[in-house]
Formats: sequence, C-alpha cells, structure tokens
Amino acid sequence: MKILLLEDDTALANILVDFLEESYEVTQTYSIQKALALCEAKKFDLYIFDINLPDGDGISLLKVLRDFHDETPAIFITAFEDVRYLKSAFSSGGDDYIKKPFEFEELAQRIENIKKHFGLHHIIQINDEIRIDTNMHQIHTADKTIHLTKRECACLYYLYQHKNRIVTPLELIQNFWEYDEMPGDDAIRTIIKNLRKHIGKQHIVNIRGEGYKFE
Repeated sequence: MKILLLEDDTALANILVDFLEESYEVTQTYSIQKALALCEAKKFDLYIFDINLPDGDGISLLKVLRDFHDETPAIFITAFEDVRYLKSAFSSGGDDYIKKPFEFEELAQRIENIKKHFGLHHIIQINDEIRIDTNMHQIHTADKTIHLTKRECACLYYLYQHKNRIVTPLELIQNFWEYDEMPGDDAIRTIIKNLRKHIGKQHIVNIRGEGYKFE
C-alpha cells in the first residue's frame, strides 16, 4: 500500500516514516504544494495529512483533491482541540483523524480500519509500477490494467505469500484444483508463463526441476 505523508514537524515525520515503512511504501513531504504535485503525478492508496502547515492546511488540500474526483482515503493529524476543525476535516472529505500526541499503535489500527473499509487488504504492491488487486483479479501498471483469471490471480497471490521459497507445481495444483479435476504440469506452466509475461520474469523465477520462486 502506498501512503503519502504530509507532516511539517521534521522529528515526527522521520519517526512516522520509519514506523510506517515497516509495512507500507511511504512518500513524505513537508509542503502542500509538493504534496499536490505528488498527487497529480502518482497514485496513492492513503493520505495522512497534518492540518496545520507553513504553506497552508491539509483540509484545504484535500478539498482541492476531492474537487478533482480524487477519492483516496485520508487520515488527518491534528493538535487542535476545537471541534470546528474536526468538522471541517470531515466535510472536506476526510475519513478519519488522530490527535497529537498519539501512540503509533493507534495510528496503525486506524490505518487497518481504513484498509478494511476500503478493501485495501486486496491491494499488493509488487514494486513502484506494479500492483495486484486480488479482489478484482487484476494487475495494475503505470499505463494499463491486466485482467487475470481467478486461478491465475490465486496462484500469483500464493507465490507472493510464499516468496523467497520454492513452490512446486504439485503444491499449486493441490491448492487450487479439486482432486477429481487436477491438471497436468502443462496447465501450471501456462499460468506461470502468463504471469511472468505480465509482471516480469525477474519476479517469478523458474527453478529447474523444482518449481517456482517469487522474488
């Protein structure tokens, strides 16, 4: 999952990036103008915006993004106690907020709730350009969407879940076919060939005589 963090407190921003990067891909900026440029240039799965910033406020930024039909979920960070700011945050299109100071575990739980609510558990980021939507059975690249069969997507996700170990063709067959319809190795080879064509041979390595390894 890709997160854009907009936070001008350098110390807090650095700590947050270290924490979030344990689980997610994080882009961080201190500037609203830079954040806007980043949003125009690439796709994020979640915004985490501070409300009060030197060159404006996160609420106004989100309003601009929503006007351009950007529906990316957003969590606001705020030091304000005044409920008016919270009302403005939600009316701008915000989905949640967290008050400073906060425990990182609280932020983690709020992110998990956003992921559950928006179905982001199904999004797997392979690299900067490729991500998989296991719910829709799709691969998304910078310039196209590739539709997979249900079984191709299931095999790809299984390989990803067991990355850096060898998965045998028999293991894939036993997991994704019923006993009375088990195919031969040719079916697995065809699926792997298609997947390697879509995401690159470097991600699914053929270990001769043994199976396949996701890297």
